[in-house]
Amino acid sequence: MRLKIAHTTTYRYEPPASGVIQILRMTPGGHDGQYVANWQIDVSTDSRLDVHEDAFGNITHVLTHGTISDLTISVEGLVETHDTGGMLRGTDERFPPSLFLRATPLTSVTAAMAAFANDLRVEAGGDTLGFLHALLLQINDHMTFDTDPTHAGTSAAEAFALQRGVCQDYAHIFIACARSAGVPARYVSGHLMRSDGMVAQNAGHAWAEAHVEGLGWVGFDAANGICTTEAHVRVAIGLDYLTAAPVRGTRYGGGKETLEVAVHVDQAGRQSQS
Repeated sequence: MRLKIAHTTTYRYEPPASGVIQILRMTPGGHDGQYVANWQIDVSTDSRLDVHEDAFGNITHVLTHGTISDLTISVEGLVETHDTGGMLRGTDERFPPSLFLRATPLTSVTAAMAAFANDLRVEAGGDTLGFLHALLLQINDHMTFDTDPTHAGTSAAEAFALQRGVCQDYAHIFIACARSAGVPARYVSGHLMRSDGMVAQNAGHAWAEAHVEGLGWVGFDAANGICTTEAHVRVAIGLDYLTAAPVRGTRYGGGKETLEVAVHVDQAGRQSQS
């Protein structure tokens, strides 16, 4: 599948900020199921962009600027994908899977979550992949997709208790439960071509990858109750949202900050609706 992606993030500062630093993880890399045909990143100001790879191998741009009242960061490009049954091959793995057993404040478990995961683990016996598929479906059933009650700083424990949240929350819950059951899991930020034909989205997408002995890393999209497909474009990974966020940074001075995000994901050459 050939996917056309555009992602725009706009910040406004009233009064102007005296300086900003932003870390951008908005550029996808290639692997056996994903080839980046072309990609470009643009910013609305004459800002310095330093590119490097972070500890996880994500392509990262660091943007710095002095006094500024508004900033728009835009990326767009074409990515060719094919379905690998959710299995990941051809990535640069810099750490052993065991690193991704490490809990973070966003992926810590409560007693209820640990029991939820343990019951599924016991039912699956020694079948790790079976456990992960059961976890995927149970989280999807437990949660209701709702953009109102959670935010970027909501933890897996908070979202699990609310039984509501967005794709980030579903991913954090899956990761937390998998780790509590002894299965390495990590956060993935990226994009998804929606199956309903709607190309306009108000955010990127997020899912999880879990490590299965003998298979390697496998993608699980709990928000949709499926393993990853050719409709998913993988951009960055991390222990949780904070280490894989598309844009994360800080500002100096200034007053009120507003943020707008617009994402379009479509199959290249297809007549689409928005």
